[in-house]
Amino acid sequence: MNARKYLAELIGTFILVLMGSMAIAAAGMMSVPVLIVVPFGFGLGLLAAIHSAGYVSGGHFNPAVTLAAYLDRRTGARDALLYVVAQLIGAIAASGLLLLIAGQAAVASTTSSFPPGKMTEAVIVEGTLTAIFLIVILTVTKRSPNHAAFAIPLTLTAIHFAGIPFSGASVNPARSIAPALVSGTLDPNILVWIVGPLVGAAIGWGLYRALEDGSTR
Repeated sequence: MNARKYLAELIGTFILVLMGSMAIAAAGMMSVPVLIVVPFGFGLGLLAAIHSAGYVSGGHFNPAVTLAAYLDRRTGARDALLYVVAQLIGAIAASGLLLLIAGQAAVASTTSSFPPGKMTEAVIVEGTLTAIFLIVILTVTKRSPNHAAFAIPLTLTAIHFAGIPFSGASVNPARSIAPALVSGTLDPNILVWIVGPLVGAAIGWGLYRALEDGSTR
């Protein structure tokens, strides 16, 4: 067992969730529009995570990414399970640190949300954006790995610009579960940010395979 890979996933997810969550909290404290700040918080947070720990584990930092990697046989079942455990621990640690430095209300402000009465639409948005994210990730890491460390964070930034008003643009179950747990606001709505991204990851993988298999014929 290569414990360094799981530690890298923990550290990378911690960096991603901490920087994104602190951007949300900072926007609230300074009365800055979320849509101006938060997409860069998560996009640049992922950039930092990839460059600090991605070379060790492959830089998933997201259970949806790990699921797609497993479906594409890039990751084995045991590694996939331990990656997800590490990602959840890293995300919870990030929300725990925010709790320590800014309080429970700040953590609660970082929980994912969707407009009232729009749960189905939020699931569709999460699934669609995650599918797009995974097509980019699977393609660029296969076809142009030298560009992956920048193409992937830029895609996550665009996803946040597009999706925040509709679903919170989580596309990452660990990123949504952690603040809900730490702030004590976990409720059945969390399924939006679990089911949506995981189904979207499977769809994204399927579309990637259709494109990839078609290009080899």
